[in-house]
Amino acid sequence: MHVHELNPNRTTITMIIFVLIIVVGLLNIKTPRLKYALSPENTLVLVAAEDGYFFPENLESLISDKNSNILLFDIRNNFVFGRGHIPGAENISAVELLSEENIKRLENLKKDGLTVVLYANNQLEANGPWMVLRQLGFDNVQVLLGGYEYYTQMNTQNADSVTNKAYLLGTPKYNYAEIFETSDSDSIVNKEIKPVVTVVRKKKTTAKEGGC
Repeated sequence: MHVHELNPNRTTITMIIFVLIIVVGLLNIKTPRLKYALSPENTLVLVAAEDGYFFPENLESLISDKNSNILLFDIRNNFVFGRGHIPGAENISAVELLSEENIKRLENLKKDGLTVVLYANNQLEANGPWMVLRQLGFDNVQVLLGGYEYYTQMNTQNADSVTNKAYLLGTPKYNYAEIFETSDSDSIVNKEIKPVVTVVRKKKTTAKEGGC
């Protein structure tokens, strides 16, 4: 004879408790705070799209226009930001970019039709956060081509329009292959041919008997 046959009420109570535990567990499951709007494949397609980039030559007009609908977000840490940054930029470190407060603000900026431009020391550091935000559905977020390092270089060196395009994908600033070939050929032409010196080793003489 089974236990439940002796006390059917206890079996019913146990089943009710078990069902309640399952229901409470399902109700307490938290939905993800962030939901991706784009797949990784679709996000990678954005890398080749020009509308996801902000060109450095447009910074001058952006800095001078205080009523612009474009905001600059410096995603470096506070210490680096304090040592120098693009005028008018706001510091939000990359580690805090996806916080609940900042995500809510980005949603409001998107609703207001404002564009956010991210930059770090270089473009490589900003590409990751930029792609994550685009994957989350923030199509109003762009990345500054070249980053802060290129911005400071462009200001200090007064580079010409050709050099200013060096941040474009696949466009190197210098033709390193040509430089290498030129330096290599010059070294061969100007190299003096020295005579080969043959070293003749003396044969070791045998020690005399009784000597030290």
